[in-house]
Amino acid sequence: MTDLVTERLILRPWDASDVKAVVEGSRRPSWAADFPAEGDGVIAGLVESNPAWLSPFGHRLIIERATSEVVGSLGLFWPPSDGQVEIGYGVVPSRQGRGYASEATAALTEFALSLDDVDTVHAGVEPSNPASARVLEKAGFRQYDNTEELISYRRTVS
Repeated sequence: MTDLVTERLILRPWDASDVKAVVEGSRRPSWAADFPAEGDGVIAGLVESNPAWLSPFGHRLIIERATSEVVGSLGLFWPPSDGQVEIGYGVVPSRQGRGYASEATAALTEFALSLDDVDTVHAGVEPSNPASARVLEKAGFRQYDNTEELISYRRTVS
């Protein structure tokens, strides 16, 4: 499986040992002090139940190139449905506000949109989470729906 590399990050697919460590609560020296966050634990549990998600199209760890520390995770909820795939992301509090989530989201979205089966990447954000909406906007997503419960964003093949 191929890592995706950006200016400041490496997006490496989770492997079985990553999942096991998060699920069991084992600390790794390569993790930021506040990794895993709650969402990372949820993803690890889901991946443990769905090992097929350990693929180049699934979930990835966000690694800060400057320190080689894992600072979050993101992923595509695979396989696509009618050419669409959902993306989710999270960066630990100690690294928030640096643009890492937008940088990682843009890179994984570009990867997804380069695949034959994908023409749209989408995500939903609760209105109470404007920071997450900014992540998507900075990553080139556009709002296409808005309800009281969810603001929906997407990015399509140009």
